[in-house]
Amino acid sequence: MASIPSRTIPPPRLLGFFPLAAPLSAVTAPSFSAAAIGCESGAKVIDGKLVAKKIREEIAAEVSRMKDEIGIVPGLAVILVGDRKDSATYVRNKKKACESVGINSFEVHLPENSAEQEVLKFISGFNDDPSVHGILVQLPLPSHMNEQNILNAVSIEKDVDGFHPLNIGRLAMRGREPLFVPCTPKGCIELLHRYGVQIKGKRAVVIGRSNIVGMPAALLLQREDATISIVHTRTKNPEEITKQADIIISAVGQPNMVTDCFFVSMHVLKDAKSPRGYKLVGDVCYEEACKVASAVTPVPGELVQ
Repeated sequence: MASIPSRTIPPPRLLGFFPLAAPLSAVTAPSFSAAAIGCESGAKVIDGKLVAKKIREEIAAEVSRMKDEIGIVPGLAVILVGDRKDSATYVRNKKKACESVGINSFEVHLPENSAEQEVLKFISGFNDDPSVHGILVQLPLPSHMNEQNILNAVSIEKDVDGFHPLNIGRLAMRGREPLFVPCTPKGCIELLHRYGVQIKGKRAVVIGRSNIVGMPAALLLQREDATISIVHTRTKNPEEITKQADIIISAVGQPNMVTDCFFVSMHVLKDAKSPRGYKLVGDVCYEEACKVASAVTPVPGELVQ
């Protein structure tokens, strides 16, 4: 977490992170808290919701202290363009998380056909607004917009998603510290830390090399002294590489793609039984992951206490 403005302004991106990673290593049961739940095969279930609740409690206390001691209430601005259901879900959860800990939230929802300049105008306004300490542009953006131009427009001091080239550059360099780190990879590492899973010296495989999850996840694991492999569309024999992994993190965007190893990334699938008409599922078949993993973490809503 970054200091004032970084240390004393807790990064809102941590507030509502979902359970996003699971170790496949020979982790012994004592490494996990009593809150871990077993699935039928005996694999431990990492309860990401419980961890998120604990983090929200910690941040609520810090926000309250900031308000009392220095009179500052952190503010997070979110810009959403279009009507993607998954993006709307992410934004809704971020807003709820902010409300639960006392962080002010500002939301701009623009139509799909908005001009790129309109998004840049809102970013510029939030950059100059002292009540806004973090700016988040929900990705993906519509195809007619230049994502690079828009992300580069966010002030590095308010880049809570950690997507600015300077933040990513600092993440990649030894001896440098980014002001912010992308939230999904950060959530993965946070889960492993909080469940006492050792990363140092482990073989870690990241499936996917996107700027949002894959690449920063690999950089974070490298900072933790893991030995990293990245599996992507041009990788030969990816199954052999993943079978050697102690830890797998993946974000490739294909539901139930991985059947005998585990990672979680969320997708929207139609579901007539759901009140919303859709449900969130992961890239990995959860039932099969339980058969081979020593620990797994489900997509939100799949965890049964």
